[in-house]
Amino acid sequence: MPKSLLIVESPTKAKTLQKYLGSDIQVVSSKGHIKDLPKNELGVDLERDFQPKYVTILGKAKVIQELKKAAADIKEIYLGPDPDREGEAIAWHIAEVLGEKDHRFHRVLLLELTPKAIKEALAKSGKLNRDRYDSQQARRVLDRLVGYQISPLLWQKVKTGLSAGRVQSVALRLVCDRERAIMAFIPDEYWTLDACLEGAAPPPFVAYLYKHKNKNIKPGSVVEVEKILDALETAEFKVAKLDTKPQRRNPAPPFITSSLQMEANRKLRFAPKKTMRLAQRLYEGMDLGDEGPVGLITYMRTDSTRTSPEALGALRTFIGETYGDAYLPQAPNRFKSPKGAQEAHEAIRPSGVERRPQDLKPFLGKDELALYDLIWRRFVASQMTPAVFDLTTADLSAGDYLFRATASVLKFAGFTKVYQESTDAIGEAAGPAKLPPLAVGDVLKLRDFDPQRHFTKPPARYTEASLIKEMEVQGIGRPSTYATILTNLQDRLYVVKEKTALKPTEMGLVVSDLLVENFPDVMDPAFTAGLENELDRVAEGKVSWQQTMRDFYGPFVQELDAAKTGMRKVKSVPTSLTCPDCGAELVVRWGKNGEFIGCSAYPKCGFTGDFTRDAKGQIILQGPEMLPPAAPGEAPAQAAVVRGKPAPSGLTCPKCNKELLVRRGRLGEFLGCSGYPKCRLTQNFTRTPEGQIIPQNPEDEAAYTCPREGCGGHLVKRRSRRGIFYGCNNYPKCDFTQNQAPLDQPCPQCQFPWLMKKGKKILCPRDECDYQEAAAPDAAVNE
Repeated sequence: MPKSLLIVESPTKAKTLQKYLGSDIQVVSSKGHIKDLPKNELGVDLERDFQPKYVTILGKAKVIQELKKAAADIKEIYLGPDPDREGEAIAWHIAEVLGEKDHRFHRVLLLELTPKAIKEALAKSGKLNRDRYDSQQARRVLDRLVGYQISPLLWQKVKTGLSAGRVQSVALRLVCDRERAIMAFIPDEYWTLDACLEGAAPPPFVAYLYKHKNKNIKPGSVVEVEKILDALETAEFKVAKLDTKPQRRNPAPPFITSSLQMEANRKLRFAPKKTMRLAQRLYEGMDLGDEGPVGLITYMRTDSTRTSPEALGALRTFIGETYGDAYLPQAPNRFKSPKGAQEAHEAIRPSGVERRPQDLKPFLGKDELALYDLIWRRFVASQMTPAVFDLTTADLSAGDYLFRATASVLKFAGFTKVYQESTDAIGEAAGPAKLPPLAVGDVLKLRDFDPQRHFTKPPARYTEASLIKEMEVQGIGRPSTYATILTNLQDRLYVVKEKTALKPTEMGLVVSDLLVENFPDVMDPAFTAGLENELDRVAEGKVSWQQTMRDFYGPFVQELDAAKTGMRKVKSVPTSLTCPDCGAELVVRWGKNGEFIGCSAYPKCGFTGDFTRDAKGQIILQGPEMLPPAAPGEAPAQAAVVRGKPAPSGLTCPKCNKELLVRRGRLGEFLGCSGYPKCRLTQNFTRTPEGQIIPQNPEDEAAYTCPREGCGGHLVKRRSRRGIFYGCNNYPKCDFTQNQAPLDQPCPQCQFPWLMKKGKKILCPRDECDYQEAAAPDAAVNE
């Protein structure tokens, strides 16, 4: 019988820990939170100093019984949920349901799952942290008060099912404010003038116009450029000044939660939610074959850049042995953590630097390996020497004008041998070109001038990475909440992602405007940041959580009462467009499938359609006959189906030769036969920038024969709410489906032209054939 019990929140984590701890300590899992506020009521007693009314989460009664059974007759119980506020709440609730009468509880902070770290954490176990629990409780109650009391107002005033959130709504405001700034932006014209020059030796190089009579110059029109070109017509280009100096670039610190989310978004195009899900797996333990489950990284919710002395020593040894002494600084690099960071935690790093990414390739999925590689490289690079560049600046005189050319040459790679940090810059110019050998006084040959017209650009829309950065700078939310906030904004259709940019929907703009008008404090980024600091003070034991609630709720309830009568109703948004059917004004409305244009004369007129906005925010009705003329230099708007009215596609059905129509379903636009229901052919499609409709890969789809005996059909790629799958085009006569793309290789046993991957096996899809083999860990599929 085990002498003690360790309870963690994750079954995977429990499995990893049990492997290291043996039979003396039994490890079980609570499978997440076991208690929370009720979903169908406020769950906060406003008359009893904001006392929360916790209830057992649906389905967790059985888990609680299992925990009580495991804890029976065991005195020493270790509580090891995640080392953050949420983990503290889980630990506290477990202790409450088990009771202190027959048990002695120890709080264990498991920052990494390695044998040594686990044993040290158990040896250093302490008491449950009441202050940290109160901080989580205050955050939960605050979020409930805001969400459950503002959201019903939005149901009444705008649309049922909308939601507001204490931090989510402020993040939405940032996105909407940026969009308003883009709409209001007025571009200014300016010109640049480059000179393409040659020295005595190659290569030719480019210099840009820099000064006129020692004053900076930026031509504002073509007239000014022509005057400058006239003045330079007989000018001689000479090297007036030459300066070369070394430039050092220092490595970035190892990841914290926010920087990991930002960098994974920039480099790997991972959404923050996906990044945290993958990091959780790497932390809790991955199966490494004969080694069993191994925790590969330290805890991933942290705001500290600290590295333990032991890990730092191992890393410096690794760098010296692997890259040489030139890449190892004399003393370890030190990094400053953000204000208020929990320095008891470490940065996100590999649990063992000796586990190189390439060694883990047989055991990790593609995305897990990519994230581990990112974490490993950033950590290793953080303790390497700086990169050294020679930055050369050449000032070139031409009459009264001065041109400048620059070039940067890498002299020593330093940390860039392992890792280079990315940026949010879009369309960033390439680095300076190489300059030829130059000396002061050299006369240069002019090959050509290159005048270019430009316009100032509006501020860029936020990406997920840049929005996280802005929230971090302004102190809105905490790193552990960023992924959830960004996911909620998109799931609630307040924000949509266009490529990597976040764009507010019409609904998002309306909700943000209403909340800013009626709840100026709640929607103020500075106020929200101040509240986060107050919650940190609760965690530090400097103020009681009830006092924080009183300070917040007094002003909030006044705004809430005023909004119940003063908030304007916005059931639709006027567009200044005219209905093509009846001449009434068109308005933006919201339905179960998203936002659309509808006639204000509804129900007398049932016209509906889709819309888009131009760069100035003006609404443009989209439809086959309603395309607006393109502005000079802009791509023409693309046609879209008018809701409820299938649009012609100009294509013919390959089955029955009738016309294919553009239709709209719950999952977006698709091609459907005009002969429906006699002909049920459907196809996905894409559009060219000119609006031309291109059916998606019908030839490729036909290449994969349906494996059902006698069917004669072929597989087509389809989309459901659960994602992409492959099904027979003879549905509903044939219901064959599979989730994975076919593998483009014949069955060695029956020679069927393709195979399928299922779990860790590769199988023949035919029921009549029993061929199977183990799948290689990185087996490719034809997506």
